[in-house]
Amino acid sequence: MSVINSSPYFQLLSMKVLEIGLGYSILEIDLEKKHFQPFDIVHGGVLASVIESVTSWAIFYGIENENDGLTTIDLKLNYLSPAISGKAIATGRQIKLGNTLGYAEGHIENENGKMIAHGTSTLMILSDEAPVADPPFPPKFLE
Repeated sequence: MSVINSSPYFQLLSMKVLEIGLGYSILEIDLEKKHFQPFDIVHGGVLASVIESVTSWAIFYGIENENDGLTTIDLKLNYLSPAISGKAIATGRQIKLGNTLGYAEGHIENENGKMIAHGTSTLMILSDEAPVADPPFPPKFLE
């Protein structure tokens, strides 16, 4: 997970993957002033990024071919409560995974367990286009 968490975008948003397993992922984000829109609440784009990330990682380890990657082709999001600051936890869950498409859902809760946002994502599996990382991602086949 250190490769994921040290990626520039994850560092920019102050988010990190806490746990990944077959069909699920858990991500944490420290909501700070840098995430605010002009009305002093977290910008919706930040929450969309979190939902996109947590749903992608919920699908990633279920892909059968080690050399396959994936990309988001659809993201639907409902904002349920304003996010102000503090830690938020996002949980992603694989709903369906086929040979070419995956479908997952994710939700974000604040420190008090109040749901901030819920979303779904459709992801396309990219044959022989695994992400390139140095060092490489951990193997998809979890032990």
